[in-house]
Amino acid sequence: MGIADRLKGDVVPKVRITVVKRVVHMDLLDEHLRRDDFPQGYGPCEIMREGQTFVIDGVLPKKPDDFPCGDAWCDIQRNLASVMYGGNLPWVKQRGTAFASCCDGMRPVSFKIERIDD
Repeated sequence: MGIADRLKGDVVPKVRITVVKRVVHMDLLDEHLRRDDFPQGYGPCEIMREGQTFVIDGVLPKKPDDFPCGDAWCDIQRNLASVMYGGNLPWVKQRGTAFASCCDGMRPVSFKIERIDD
């Protein structure tokens, strides 16, 4: 019996993921990126947009079809699961809210993850 079978009937709240910020560390890009080989690497992440939202609804957090970055999806899993299953981070003002970033050290994207209590 898998975890999804064990959790059937349990009510798991929806979770909203919002892209809140795209940052560019130009000093790192200038020092380490081969600009001629990777010109699109200059500037913020080109696949995420600030204000984009995605809603997760279900017992197990499945990547929405319109979530464009598999790496970012992997990076936010710990915080997503924490919020989804009732966690409240004591250092975040809003209960049921967490923040996470993708692992791109030169052009990270930050996400707000919030439980939607219907």
